[in-house]
Order: sequence, then structure tokens, then C-alpha cells
Amino acid sequence: MSSKLAVVTGAAQGVGFETSQLLATLGYQVVMTDVQPLDGPVACVRAGGGKVEGIVGDVSSEAFVESLASRLADAHGAADVLVNNAGISMIQPAEDTTAEQWQRVMNVNLLGPFLLCRHFGRQMLERRSGSIVNVASVAGLGGVIHRAAYNASKHGLIGLTRTLAGEWGGRGVRVNAVCPGWIKTEMDIKDMGSGAYTDDDIIDRVPMARFARPADVAAVIAFLADSQSSAFVNGVSLPVDGGWTGDASWDALRRKTRG
Repeated sequence: MSSKLAVVTGAAQGVGFETSQLLATLGYQVVMTDVQPLDGPVACVRAGGGKVEGIVGDVSSEAFVESLASRLADAHGAADVLVNNAGISMIQPAEDTTAEQWQRVMNVNLLGPFLLCRHFGRQMLERRSGSIVNVASVAGLGGVIHRAAYNASKHGLIGLTRTLAGEWGGRGVRVNAVCPGWIKTEMDIKDMGSGAYTDDDIIDRVPMARFARPADVAAVIAFLADSQSSAFVNGVSLPVDGGWTGDASWDALRRKTRG
């Protein structure tokens, strides 16, 4: 079993929580961070026998990120794994998106991961070992209507991933991204509540005819985090989308292929 330290952001729910549970099961010491309360999620992971700590804070605040990195370095040494999962969505036509709305999405989805990569990456580089997994999106591989800020933030996160993989790979730190399709999480339920789309809109678009599950994404994050199973994987943006980005068919044709 591993005794490595993994830091997971946006860990109170959804993919972040599922990833925290899985990494704890695999033997990592897990630090869960979120702006939301973490008592319940931490208790759940501990109930399964995991070694876990919860720290509440805003990843878009450099003061918080710097303090977090310093605190964990003092207590554990450098983190072995960083999972940049914290993110927010916003559904709004581009022409109606305000500068304030745009900046809020960028602060959480792109500035936050950069700050975390910067502070935790320095520690990993000093030790010449570490794995960073950024949670991007299929929206970082294409464009989704009425999500200009979100799309741009995820494209930026993929660009950051590739750049850091090039800069740091030769010094022992791998940087990769996962690009999930639509996941049935609290974020999706909130977005769907706005009337922007329905379950059928997603199911009809995905060749595997279902939403992604948090566990689907967590399993790929764990693979990319592991220094043995993905030892020579660096700079990838791996879709976890049931074939979404690979299928250029129209919905009616796709539905005809289903038994």
C-alpha cells in the first residue's frame, strides 16, 4: 500500500469527493480542500478506513494556496499528487457575459490551478518527483454554446497542462489532464435546473448512451496519478467522455445504432 500524500481540490462533492475516496482506498494520505464545509465528506472517507484531512479555503486566493502548501510541507513533506478539480460553470450567451462573471470563472478554473501548480510544483521539483492531474473538460477540446468563459478556462487549463509537462517532465514531475464529458453531479443538476438542456440531450450525444459517473473520472485520475502505471504518460489531455469527442455523427444516426 502507498503512503504517499495526495491533495484534491473541490473535494466536497462530485468528482473531487469520489477521487478522494478512491485515492484513500489505494492507500494515499488525502488532503481534501474546498470552499464548502468538509466535515461530512471527510467523515465518509474516514469511515471507509482512509487517512484524510479536510482544509477549507479558496483556491483562487494565493494567500490560501501558499499557506496550504507550506502547512503540508511542514507536516508531510512535498505532496506526491495534486488533483486540480475545483471548478465552477456558468451558462450565459457570450454577449451577455459580464467582465465580473468572466473573471470569476477564470479565477477558480484557471488561476487556482496555476497557483496550486506553482506552489506545490516547486516542492515536487525540489524532490524531482510528483504527479499533477488537472480536471479539464470536453469543453476544453471543443466549444459548447453559451459557455464562453467556461470553455476558455478549460482550453487554458489544457494549455497550462501541456506547458508544465514540457517544462517539468525532465525534472521528474508529470502533468496531465482529464477531459470528462457530462457527469451527473451536483453541478450538472444545478445547470440542468436552468433549463439549458435535458438528460436526453446528453444521452443522445454520447455513443455510450449515458452520462459519465464520478467513479469513471476518478479511476482515470488515479491512473494518471500513479507513478508506476502511468510512469511515461506526460502532457496528455485524456477524454473520459464515452466517445463524445470522437463521434462526428448526428443524433438521429447515432440513436439508430443502438440496440
